[in-house]
Amino acid sequence: MLVALAPYSREMAAGTWAQFTGGLDEEDLAKISAFRDYCRELPDVEERIHSADVTFARERSFASAYIKSHYLEIGIELLRSVHDPKPRTSFSTSKRVVMHRYSLRHLKDFDDSIRALISEAADTVGPGTRAS
Repeated sequence: MLVALAPYSREMAAGTWAQFTGGLDEEDLAKISAFRDYCRELPDVEERIHSADVTFARERSFASAYIKSHYLEIGIELLRSVHDPKPRTSFSTSKRVVMHRYSLRHLKDFDDSIRALISEAADTVGPGTRAS
């Protein structure tokens, strides 16, 4: 059985965003909102809100985040391994792509170095990694 999916809209996402962030305290909401606001400012991105995380994509997803135990948990997919800022962990998700996981305790930790990696991910992994 095929199910038709409704087209993406910010209105739909906003309702889902409220469900996703329901129950977060002010500090946690500020952290996940900073991630969301930054990613939404990138050109040509799609926001995908799930019950477990919020993901941003172009043709391919490149960054995701959620709150766990008051930490902003961010996943950033890149075409290279990064050591600065040092990720909590990193692992290959395909032959070319490496997932980097960051656990940020404070809003100030969502800094320019993390933003730069997200932008790089949007530009390199976001368009898709398969050769034309």
